[in-house]
Amino acid sequence: MKLLYKPLAIVLGIAAGSIAGKIVTKVWTKVDDNDVPPDPDLKEASWALVLAGAALQGVVYSVVKAAVKRGGAQGMEKVTGTWPGKTADDLETAAA
Repeated sequence: MKLLYKPLAIVLGIAAGSIAGKIVTKVWTKVDDNDVPPDPDLKEASWALVLAGAALQGVVYSVVKAAVKRGGAQGMEKVTGTWPGKTADDLETAAA
């Protein structure tokens, strides 16, 4: 079943990136006049804006990715009865 989950995980990852990008754009327009945070190599961008933009992107992308991945795994478990990701048993086996 884990093999069936791989293509779904790829699609979910792409969707998560799109969702996160929209959230970043919506939030960033409240911080700055631009739609997206400045590139770190943009000469006119201040350190504060560059670092704030990077922090916002990191947090949003990580949270959305985790939420979508977790939801996808739970959905797969409901449909197939098998958890597609790692379990505590997997971690114990790897540590041994």
